[in-house]
Amino acid sequence: MSARADIEATVGDISNDSKLNMAQEESSRKGFCSVRHGLAFILQLCNFSICTQQMNLSIAIPAMVNNTAPPSEPNASTEWPSTDSQDWNETLKQFKAMAPAYDWSPEIQGIILSSLSYGSLLAPIPSGYVAGIFGAKYVVGAGLFISSVLTLFIPLAANAGVALLIVLRIVQGIAQVMVSTGQYSIWVKWAPPLERSQLTTIAGSGSMLGSFIVLLVGGLLSQTIGWPYVFYIFGGIGCACCLLWFPLIYDDPVNHPFISAGEKRYIVCSLAQQDCSPGWSLPIRAMIKSLPLWAILVSYFCEYWLFYTIMAYTPTYISSVLQANLRDSGILSALPFVVGCICIILGGLLADFLLSRKILRLITIRKLFTAIGVLFPSVILVCLPWVRSSHSMTMTFLVLSSAISSFCESGALVNFLDIAPRYTGFLKGLLQVFAHIAGAISPTVAGFFINQDSEFGWRNVFLLSAAVNISGLAFYLIFGRADVQDWAKEQTVTHL
Repeated sequence: MSARADIEATVGDISNDSKLNMAQEESSRKGFCSVRHGLAFILQLCNFSICTQQMNLSIAIPAMVNNTAPPSEPNASTEWPSTDSQDWNETLKQFKAMAPAYDWSPEIQGIILSSLSYGSLLAPIPSGYVAGIFGAKYVVGAGLFISSVLTLFIPLAANAGVALLIVLRIVQGIAQVMVSTGQYSIWVKWAPPLERSQLTTIAGSGSMLGSFIVLLVGGLLSQTIGWPYVFYIFGGIGCACCLLWFPLIYDDPVNHPFISAGEKRYIVCSLAQQDCSPGWSLPIRAMIKSLPLWAILVSYFCEYWLFYTIMAYTPTYISSVLQANLRDSGILSALPFVVGCICIILGGLLADFLLSRKILRLITIRKLFTAIGVLFPSVILVCLPWVRSSHSMTMTFLVLSSAISSFCESGALVNFLDIAPRYTGFLKGLLQVFAHIAGAISPTVAGFFINQDSEFGWRNVFLLSAAVNISGLAFYLIFGRADVQDWAKEQTVTHL
């Protein structure tokens, strides 16, 4: 109640001196040096860390199953070479000799890669609901810390057996979904409507940036000092991010100690007409009957089916089809993601530009960006198996697919903030459930196809992904909306 009173007081102050406030609001709206943009970049760093922890197994698994070195005993001691008598190359060989290898079939690899999503199915709705009620600061921070610590223990878990590794990945998935779900509750109070796309895409671009970095250096690390250090390094980075998160992040701009009065006034004023205060009650019955909500849910499932397939199997596709070594596979796999990172931010800026200049309506922007981000990548991926003989064309197709699919981040994937800002945390959790159901199924299905037929399996994987993706687009184009739904307004809340 105190926060709501502060907001009302702030709005009241604005009415007393409109000219001064308009000037301050205009100055606060411009540039990337504001606190709200700083918050977006910190979230970008957190998403970067979480994504590296999601992707590191995908880039390390070729080394984990193809290395011919004999597995080392978990408790065996190894004497280190003397720096006086051994050079750096021999030291690197010693590192690599300590990295064990495992006899995992493609089906087992698919299950291990999917296990992260198995855990992610359990936590999105509770974590989103809790973050919406109590704030995202501690929910996101705790998830980031737990996931980072567990990443450090993945090599030990893999050495102990597949079962323990799967259990650890399930728990890690729960922690990671606390980050990916809880963070959207922050934007309910921090993102002005005309900047919503750019702020969320800046934060979300961290995932693509993380994929780029881990793919770029992961193969190099695996080939030089051994695959366990892929997990040690990125787990340590995540722990370091926690030190930045807790002192600098606040759930509400009203309480932030470093925000200027003009920026605080601009944010509060722009959100004054939006009922974004969370409540304990949820309009479950109305949500179930809401076709605009179902349009977003179906779109999430279909788009993330393709996303998780690409995220899990891009390194494997490049190393097996293009016959690239671990280092080159990592570098080539990273290219689509760095281009996607840039295009996500550009797409958000373009969406907000079209909206602020009133060139297109909000619903038109959401549907147009979704259609572009689904149709073109689907066609490109279907054509991918037919250009496998050309390395340059294969990489061009993968880069174009990643770049264009990033437009969905300013389309259906952010649409839930438009239709029900009041229930952002809960809805993001619900959407994550659908996304992780796709993530639990798609890599396993892909592994099955590839194991059945290594040559035509990839074609079947891409055809199925394109069919799923286009089906979701058709449903969204028919039923998608961008106005606040009646059930998301305070006066129509139905109690559980």
